[in-house]
Amino acid sequence: MLKRMNDAIDYIEDHLNEEIDSQKLEKITGTSIYHFRRMFSYLSGMSLGTYIRNRRLSMAMSDLLRENVSVTETAFKYGYESVDGFTRAFKEWVGFTPSEVKQHESHKLQAFPKLSFQLTIQGGMKMEYKIVKKDAFKIAGVKKRVPIQFEGVNKEIENLAASITEKQYETMNGLKNMEPYQVVNASYQFDEGRSEEKGYLEHMIGVPTTKEGPYDSLESLEIASHTWAIFSSKGRFPKTMQDTWAKIASEWLPSSDYELVDAPELSYVEDYSNSENVYSEIWIAVKKKTAL
Repeated sequence: MLKRMNDAIDYIEDHLNEEIDSQKLEKITGTSIYHFRRMFSYLSGMSLGTYIRNRRLSMAMSDLLRENVSVTETAFKYGYESVDGFTRAFKEWVGFTPSEVKQHESHKLQAFPKLSFQLTIQGGMKMEYKIVKKDAFKIAGVKKRVPIQFEGVNKEIENLAASITEKQYETMNGLKNMEPYQVVNASYQFDEGRSEEKGYLEHMIGVPTTKEGPYDSLESLEIASHTWAIFSSKGRFPKTMQDTWAKIASEWLPSSDYELVDAPELSYVEDYSNSENVYSEIWIAVKKKTAL
């Protein structure tokens, strides 16, 4: 998978001054564009769009240092519809305008090198998982758009949990009729910059159910039929679960026979009154990778 990711990077590099063809990327990687975007952001710590934009601006800076290249032709070469749009993006990226580069003013120049991916396995953490096929179901609960956060306790999610009334919990208890038979967390509709710990996601706290709504004061989230990779871990909360997520992204997904599909990410924790020894599970929807 990493070789295919690097082949995709080579394709992007060769087409920085053209539109990047999503179908071509799918053919190169043998995966859906959704999986490629998600894997790219997991492994690089930035969205694919951010990477392409930064590479184009880096190449634009190199071009601008040549005396016979104008700001206008550089802007259009790298896909900007106007010089003003290019100037705004360039200044946001580097802190000064393209014209100031042309004027040879004393600014520290900036470069954004081409990426390459390598798999580094850092042992010391066992990964336990199972692959399970599940029919379509719903999650009934409460939801809120919350900031993306990788480490520590997300206060906005804590506040969402605290907002659930006794009546809502009673309704949830009457609805849960499938594994894991308890309250789960569902994260979905991520902003593109999710792996840069920027932006927001939709977060629902609720119970999986096959019962039909409406669900009184609860909202519902439709979950299609999928194959799920279910990872379990036990240890200090939330660090152990967050470390498991990092391992899934950086080691399991690149080396497994599976790719992500566009579906909510589910998780749950058992009693965490003893925060040093909490059992948790992470559910991600997957499918077999496409053979080249």
